[in-house]
Amino acid sequence: MQELKQNITLPEGSIEKQTTTLNLGPTHPATHGVMQNILELDGERIVSAEQTIGYIHRAFEKIAERRPLYQITPLTDRLNYCSSPINNMGWHLTCEKLLKIKTPKRVDYLRVIIMELARIADHLICNSIVAVDAGAFTGFVYVMEYRELIYEIYEEICGSRLTTNIGRIGGFERNFSATAFTKLEKFLKEYPKVLKEFEGLCLRNRIFMDRLMNTGGISAERAMNYGFTGPNLRAAGVDYDVRVHTPYSSYEDFNFIVPVGKTGDNYDRFLVRGEEMWQSLSIIEQAYRKVQEFKGADAEVFHADIPEYYLPEKKEVYTKMEALIWHFKIIMGETDIPKGEVYNSVEGANGELGFYLVSDGGRTPYRLHFRRPCFVYYQAYSELTKGAMLSDAIITMSSLNLIAGELDA
Repeated sequence: MQELKQNITLPEGSIEKQTTTLNLGPTHPATHGVMQNILELDGERIVSAEQTIGYIHRAFEKIAERRPLYQITPLTDRLNYCSSPINNMGWHLTCEKLLKIKTPKRVDYLRVIIMELARIADHLICNSIVAVDAGAFTGFVYVMEYRELIYEIYEEICGSRLTTNIGRIGGFERNFSATAFTKLEKFLKEYPKVLKEFEGLCLRNRIFMDRLMNTGGISAERAMNYGFTGPNLRAAGVDYDVRVHTPYSSYEDFNFIVPVGKTGDNYDRFLVRGEEMWQSLSIIEQAYRKVQEFKGADAEVFHADIPEYYLPEKKEVYTKMEALIWHFKIIMGETDIPKGEVYNSVEGANGELGFYLVSDGGRTPYRLHFRRPCFVYYQAYSELTKGAMLSDAIITMSSLNLIAGELDA
């Protein structure tokens, strides 16, 4: 952090007042090294803040204009990389909307399991980091062990952990193995106890409450004006969840509560994300029971029947001419996508993640725009920190769940 003292010219006869300009980032551990906040301080109180992005810009939207649909999935991994499977599923659902593909129910339920696991992984990182910023490191250690178990489930399904590239247009690359379900059962059995213990460390802790309550707050009206969605909007008192208001992937088949706060401050955001983890556990249990109801051939279904867009299994490519032809056409980009213009969104772990796709009938998108929740939240950071203490600036940044990969597409 760099400091620069500057003198403020005041009217004649008044007392000279000195403020300090502080560069919070980009080379600072709390900002992930890729975002800058120029703070003007009066002592330790923030007078004004100016945020700067662009340190991790990768031109994903432009790159997508030169890639066929299935090759864009790895780009979405690198938006919110704390819950990349939700990004993957959101992109696949967008493609399926354009291509008018209807996925089987079993695929929908498997996707719900993966997306809710990703939501838990994202929320446990966010809440545990908020605890660390308040000085409580122990809880972070408790819950991160179970993020590792979630990653092991990913790894069993697709072979990857962080940037998963999980699933395909129309479904999944492979069926879930027995080991994946065994690890899922272990997670459902053990994580609730750890989550309860983590909440016991924080929720009624006087120091933790003092650090979070009445800091980083925003009203429902201001949150709506900025375009907030997700936990940050719900913490301000607005009951909006894409899973409920515009159901996708058969979310209408599940019973769950959408937690809503009142004050929109750091503490309410912490509470909302905590309760959402409990609701995600309930959704996963419901989805897992529904998956177990499929028997015989139905229990082997893991993708839609769309040979034009879904790569056939390698053993079929080696033994069947038709599979070889479809494999060649997909890999070489010889299957044109229909003309159209679609917008599709999913309830990402930190808000509404949207994809605006325009096709002119070629082999790649004519235009693709990502609606990244963090890009919206970060615009409000100056307002949320004005008048706060310097120590509140870090907690507010963590509580907003600012993921640098979403700031710059």
